[in-house]
Formats: sequence, structure tokens, C-alpha cells
Amino acid sequence: MKSLAVILGSAFKNSIPDKLGLQPIEVDTRWGQQTIYGGTADNGRKIYALIRHGSPHHLLPHQINYRAQAAALKAVNCGALVINSSVGVLTEELPLYQPLLLTDQLMPENRLPDGSTCSMFQEPTEQQGHLVLNEGLFSEALNDQLYNRHSDSICQADNVVFVYAGGPRSKTPAENRMWAQLGGHVNSMTVAPEVVLANELEIPVAGLVVGHKYSMPDIENPPEEEIRETLVKARTATKDILVDFLEHGKPVAFGNHIYRY
Repeated sequence: MKSLAVILGSAFKNSIPDKLGLQPIEVDTRWGQQTIYGGTADNGRKIYALIRHGSPHHLLPHQINYRAQAAALKAVNCGALVINSSVGVLTEELPLYQPLLLTDQLMPENRLPDGSTCSMFQEPTEQQGHLVLNEGLFSEALNDQLYNRHSDSICQADNVVFVYAGGPRSKTPAENRMWAQLGGHVNSMTVAPEVVLANELEIPVAGLVVGHKYSMPDIENPPEEEIRETLVKARTATKDILVDFLEHGKPVAFGNHIYRY
């Protein structure tokens, strides 16, 4: 039976693993050891949570071992993955503090923070191939599953394009204007590598994000708040959806394919 998994960002720490009684598991991969939190849902399905920045939070975006994380999820037979993140919003057409489902991605250079190609295929193997995007990086079936169960809380937006703006620094006003002009709607310092690598491992992916600030200099934000407070709001907006997915979600078919010679 395929398992379900979520990747959690800065806002969460151990809140979902604690709520669901998930226990830390060390998974050995060729990219290094990775901690994930695992357990069993009431229906008998294995469920997992991965805390991208570590617990306690100690990894900056460019310090994350993205390949080890992806390999660990493959090792536990993940059949559907929901990636969560707090994001900056680049357009007033999208609300803050309301969950959004990603539909596309801008990652101009397909590279990890260390400069290497964003791929699990670093040397020739029988498993390597070209990731062919028949439906895109985000699973339509998984997006539909999440939206159908939570249409009352997920923003009804036909197109939410994610921009990968690698950290660890914030982006300049000129950079954010550029991303918006290129068609981006939200951005953050993570997510994109996780999406690409999971697809190479044939794991269907959904991106469930929530805006905690407007990143465009011409858009006025709500009254000044500490980043910590906005992350709490972001966590509150998505926590129930992520918990429900782990408790009641279902794996979906992989909509892309790996072309192998």
C-alpha cells in the first residue's frame, strides 16, 4: 500500500507530528541520513511528515539536503506528497492567509543551492531519464482531491505560478517586480527543488502554500506584524488541510513519465 507524506516549512516545527503521534525515523540514503516522522492512519495507511528545516529549526534554505529528503520519501513508498510553504505574494489578486494550490512553477535555472543540477540523476544509472511533463510538475488529481475536500477554505484560483527565489536573503523590490512581470504569483526560498526531485522519483506532488506578506513594493501590507506572527497565521490556515490529507487522503497516479533510452 502506497504511503502519504507532507513536507512542512518554518511555521510548523513539530505540531503535525505531535498531533498525529508520528515518531522520528532515520532513513539512510545515498545522499545522507534523513529524519522523517512516521506513523499509521486509522485506515492502516502509512503516513509521514518531513520537516524541511529540521526540528528544532536549524537549516537555512541553501543548507537543506534536498536529495536526501526526496530519497527518504521514495524509500517509504510515498504515493502522494503535499508540499507546504509560507510564501510572498506578488499580486493583489491573491489573498493573504488563505491556502493556495500551486499550478505551475518558474525555476529559470534548474539548479540546487550548491550549483549542481536539480536532479536525482547525478551519474549514469539504469534508473535515469528525462522527466517529461505530461500534466506539469503539480498533480492535477492531487490538487482536485485537496480542493474537493476543502473548497470552503482553499482559494479558488485557476492559476497560481510559484517562483523559486533561492535564499537565504530576501529579494529586492526590482527582483520581485521582475518575477511578477514574468508571470509569477507567489515566491519562496524552497519548494521548487522538492517538486522537481519528487517528480523525478515518480511521486505525485501538490503544493499547498499560504501568503504571509505581499512582496511587491507597490502593494501595501496589513499593519506591521512580526514575521513570527504571520507564520502562525499561515500555519493555522493550512494545518487542518494537511492533517486531513494524512488521515483521509489517497495516493494518485503519477501523471508525468521518465523517458529512458
